[in-house]
Amino acid sequence: MKVLVLGATGYIGSAVVSCLTREGHDVVPLVKSAAELHPDVPVRVGDLADPASLRAAVTDDVDAVVNLATPTGDEAVDTAALDALLAPLRGTGRAFVYTSGVWVLGATGNAPATEDAATDPIAIVGYRPRIEQRVLAAAGDDVRAVVIRPGIAYGRDGGIPALMTGWAREHGAGRYVGPVATRWPMVHVDDLAELYVLALTKGHSGDLLHGVAWESVPAAAVAAAADIAAGGVGRAEPWPFAEAAEALGEPFAEALALDQVVSGRRAGEELGWQPSRPNVLTELAGGTRG
Repeated sequence: MKVLVLGATGYIGSAVVSCLTREGHDVVPLVKSAAELHPDVPVRVGDLADPASLRAAVTDDVDAVVNLATPTGDEAVDTAALDALLAPLRGTGRAFVYTSGVWVLGATGNAPATEDAATDPIAIVGYRPRIEQRVLAAAGDDVRAVVIRPGIAYGRDGGIPALMTGWAREHGAGRYVGPVATRWPMVHVDDLAELYVLALTKGHSGDLLHGVAWESVPAAAVAAAADIAAGGVGRAEPWPFAEAAEALGEPFAEALALDQVVSGRRAGEELGWQPSRPNVLTELAGGTRG
């Protein structure tokens, strides 16, 4: 398949591009400027704030579009960008995979939240469920539309756990926001990349999938493992919310304090997804690198 990828140079995007390439697909990154990548890499140039440039990038030879771009934070801009990307795909049966996230579920309680759970988004992803529904509605126009909600990704020395390692190195101990009982649904970025490839090749139109390998990992345990990764002894201390909000911004601090248990079983049952990488605690504390 020839796959147009938005966000190809990002943390998750680069892992998806690597996986697609290994599987023999022809990846075409969509970038704001051709100077972002090596001059020998074929790219399309476009900008989320310029719908015409997005529509022009989805040419007839593109078999699928994967949107891993970071949302702008402006619902009108993101909606216009989505409509522009979908327009050339309507009536063609071609695939469109959109990246959302588990934070749209809000606090879940103790029962693992499935894809059928109601959304209750926190501020940082406030309008994302409406974008999700717009994507899924395109299935009615013969677009093989799929929404993936990744858990908190780790691996490749990136993601939030890598940030936590930096905080531990700076402050002399791991730090976590919110109650000590806070739990995070998590996934290794390379396992997640494999889910994207499965969604492109086997996904059903209108699918909504959780990219979650580990339903509930204690955030305090991740902080302790991050301290070990930073050269410490595995200490973890609470980071008062007000201080974290001042340093990181309140929306992100709220996300870090969000307690969630999220099921990723549907992806395995429907697509045969089998996450196989070590969990985040092993990776950080044991020095494993994916």
